[in-house]
Amino acid sequence: MARARIDDESGTAALAAATSHDGAADAAASVDRATLALAVRYTLQLLAEQAPGGTVEVRVPPFGAVQCIEGPKHTRGTPPNVIETDAATWLALATGSLAWADARAAGRVHASGQRADVSAQLPLAR
Repeated sequence: MARARIDDESGTAALAAATSHDGAADAAASVDRATLALAVRYTLQLLAEQAPGGTVEVRVPPFGAVQCIEGPKHTRGTPPNVIETDAATWLALATGSLAWADARAAGRVHASGQRADVSAQLPLAR
């Protein structure tokens, strides 16, 4: 069963609360877990809406995961193109306060597969 869509008002409010500090890690650490989860899920929802498809799976444990990017779709087991990161890094990427290349270089994003790159879709919100 599909998850209910997060409305823009709730999502942007949670995102603003989760990224209100100078450093994304500080913001993510200072906000309550429910707000952080909502902000992560909302930005993952935005990604899936802006880049529909099933080629790449983006995971932000323990809060959520989406499949996105057009192309070959996987249906069983571990997908061939996976991106995984923590909530603070994901929110920094989603808001543009951290560049994809910088996050990859610092080891804050783990990406496997030829298509495991969402840099063209970032930032999702400012």
